[in-house]
Amino acid sequence: MIQPILNMGDPRLLERSQAVQRFGSEELLALIGDLHETMVAAKGAGLAAPQIGVGLRVVIFGFEHNQRYPDAEPVPYTELVNPVITPLADEKEEDWEGCLSVPGLRGMVPRFSRVRYTGFDPQGRPIDREASGFHARVVQHECDHLDGVLYPMRMRDMRTLGFTSVLFPGVETPDE
Repeated sequence: MIQPILNMGDPRLLERSQAVQRFGSEELLALIGDLHETMVAAKGAGLAAPQIGVGLRVVIFGFEHNQRYPDAEPVPYTELVNPVITPLADEKEEDWEGCLSVPGLRGMVPRFSRVRYTGFDPQGRPIDREASGFHARVVQHECDHLDGVLYPMRMRDMRTLGFTSVLFPGVETPDE
């Protein structure tokens, strides 16, 4: 079921989420279903459980093409439980990010350019992948939500924060 997405300022977005203890449960599968329906409806690149008010370490992300990020390469659809991110290099890249919990805005955010992420699928099967580019950015962004971090908190220069409609005129951002 499509859930309301919490907006920046809601204190629940600043809390550290709890690890999932039971894989394959009806509750976990329902949460994943709600996250997926909500992300698709909002045309998002990813969504974390805290964004719909659930304090569990669960994120989903992925798309073939995303109208909010028209130049981004495809990211494989992933349902990731209890994730751990490990940088594979010290190098960081700055690029634009938006967030469904920070509607209408974008900012330049530094992120590790290459990461390894591990965790589990909803059934408890291990996931172990390396990612770079936009894929690495998306997984870092979503996992930040699990620690109560929103992208403006990572920005180095608040002068790069602006309204999407001003920064990217003509880019369709229906629900951002």
